[in-house]
Amino acid sequence: MNNHEIDFEIHGDDMQFVEVELDPNETVIAEAGSLMMMDDEIKMETIFGDGSSSKSSGIMGKLMGAGKRVLTGESLFMTAFTNEGIGKKHVSFASPYPGKIIPLDLSEIDGKLICQKDAFLAAAKGVSVGIEFQKKIGTGFFGGEGFIMQKLEGDGMSFIHAGGTIYQRDLTPGETIRVDTGCLVAMTGNVDYQIEYIGGIKTALFGGEGLFFATLQGPGTVWVQSLPFSRLASRVFSAMPERGGSKGEGSIAGGLFDILGGDRK
Repeated sequence: MNNHEIDFEIHGDDMQFVEVELDPNETVIAEAGSLMMMDDEIKMETIFGDGSSSKSSGIMGKLMGAGKRVLTGESLFMTAFTNEGIGKKHVSFASPYPGKIIPLDLSEIDGKLICQKDAFLAAAKGVSVGIEFQKKIGTGFFGGEGFIMQKLEGDGMSFIHAGGTIYQRDLTPGETIRVDTGCLVAMTGNVDYQIEYIGGIKTALFGGEGLFFATLQGPGTVWVQSLPFSRLASRVFSAMPERGGSKGEGSIAGGLFDILGGDRK
């Protein structure tokens, strides 16, 4: 094992958090702002990049690792949590929006996972958080998740999060499924990922499903989410009063206030 070996437990249903158990001198890395709580004697340190680069790589290696994170829209820095006590200690990380946390042992999926650029939550120290360039330029322009996706590499535990219900689909060699680009959460490195045009101008204008979808071909494993955060945010935004939504939507009293022009401040 090149990564730190960590134990964990996931709590909750729709608003989950993961509790990581650290032995003395074990470390877990996480996205800034994901911490929920931690025991005493756990040292929290901001690190440049993901901390997976060896000391021999020097400043250039660290700059390259951090630069990859910038390309995916993430911060230059991550946070490392290290148990500096004697016994076992715990640190917990929470999902940023309703959904599920998916624990993945990279050693069981050939050491590589490709995921949405904002799906990563935490991982054992030593897991490399980089970028994955798609094979075709069309994926970048029309894929919905951008030309660059995140790539997690190593042989340790990693935790990713997604919205709504998570569905895991194991694809046999040559088996193909089509997925809304926003609903794609992650896939193993051996899955072939392409973008296809839905076709038909009427479908494009009035179908409400976007112009393109992802075509995923096995062998490999795919994780799909039922409620992408972008879809949830879009519905909330469209329901805002200044966008034409009702102030009292779902409420009889609220509707009465709207009719009478009342102010509920």
